[in-house]
Amino acid sequence: MSTKQKVLQVLENRKGDHISGEELAKALGISRNSVWKAINSLRSEGYKLEAVPNRGYCLLEDNDIISEQSVHKHLKNDDFFRLTVMERVDSTNSVLKQLAERGEQEGCVVIANEQTSGKGRMGRSFYSPPGSGVYISLLLRPKLSAADSLLITTAAAVAVSRAIEDITGRKTAIKWVNDIYCGGKKVCGILTEASVDFESGTLSYAVLGIGINIADPDGGFPKELEHIATSIYAGEPYSSEIRSKLSASVLDNFLEIYIQLHTKSFMNEYRKRSFVIGKEIYIISPNA
Repeated sequence: MSTKQKVLQVLENRKGDHISGEELAKALGISRNSVWKAINSLRSEGYKLEAVPNRGYCLLEDNDIISEQSVHKHLKNDDFFRLTVMERVDSTNSVLKQLAERGEQEGCVVIANEQTSGKGRMGRSFYSPPGSGVYISLLLRPKLSAADSLLITTAAAVAVSRAIEDITGRKTAIKWVNDIYCGGKKVCGILTEASVDFESGTLSYAVLGIGINIADPDGGFPKELEHIATSIYAGEPYSSEIRSKLSASVLDNFLEIYIQLHTKSFMNEYRKRSFVIGKEIYIISPNA
């Protein structure tokens, strides 16, 4: 962890409180000059930091920058997850699949503020503009058959629904396996991509991708999405830490289900949360 990251971790844990440069330096075993450089670097990245003589530095409450430190402080299971937060990527799933192929261990998480080529099901794209959502991918190495891999997406749908309701108080419902709805429109998409060991018929790894619309993007959603997509807050004000809290809650809730995935005990909750069970549906064949 760099000096800047260490300073940010302390400031995040004491967000809204002042801490002197001397106290920071002593706690981290660095010089006052190193603290000063870290503070200036954080400011250049957009962090709102107050410096008051005889009181010290303060990370202001209205900072809305998501970081490893801002998510970690809300995680209950921070021993399992290893976080990397990136400002802009093509796709968090693509980044994590590359790491998986290089042997990265289970529990690696990539979170992005923006995706330029976010992935949806069946080759579709997932609209992922900056500053309005959170885009998470988690690497898993479960002992599952390829046939049972759908359990990962189903478990994630339950975990996301729980997290949104716990953190925001908004009521959710699940459409199919991979879409979460609020107020009749989609606020979250889930995509699980996997690599299969053909000799054993089990998964080599799975990358679970979750994209959540928290606020309406600048300029609104594209015309083709207006009738199906919305955000959790949809123009209403929200806390600056929502993205970090929601990311942590999604991960914690998923891990709670994942460690007992084989029991399928979460399926009853999935069925209760589904709003398509008992409804008439249309089946569209890709060969039609």
